[in-house]
Amino acid sequence: MKASGKAGIKQENKAAKRERGDVTADFEHALEMKKTEQYVLRLYVAGNNIRSQTAVENVKKICEEYLQGRYDLEVIDIYQDQSKNPVDLVLAAPTLIKKLPLPLRRIIGDMTRKERVLVGLDIVPRQ
Repeated sequence: MKASGKAGIKQENKAAKRERGDVTADFEHALEMKKTEQYVLRLYVAGNNIRSQTAVENVKKICEEYLQGRYDLEVIDIYQDQSKNPVDLVLAAPTLIKKLPLPLRRIIGDMTRKERVLVGLDIVPRQ
């Protein structure tokens, strides 16, 4: 039997287990799906000051380290582009909004606290 045939059988077995209500198989499937989810993020900053630059740099580092190839990050300066602000209701900057995957999350303030940002993005669980 070819290797691709074995892989196909494994996929069929996993699907059959999920259909029967196997909680473990459902959980394993959810974990696998989490590894491939596409993240849609918006980072709102206020001007080109040191705090804004630091927020952009830190969020980009986190995305590259934990979401490489699976994220779309849009950086919006609220002083320059006010068209999206009413939609997202940003009251403070910097604010990072996770649009996808659901649920929507907002991380407001200091983006230098890596663990806080990771929890806010649902990349690591809350402790």
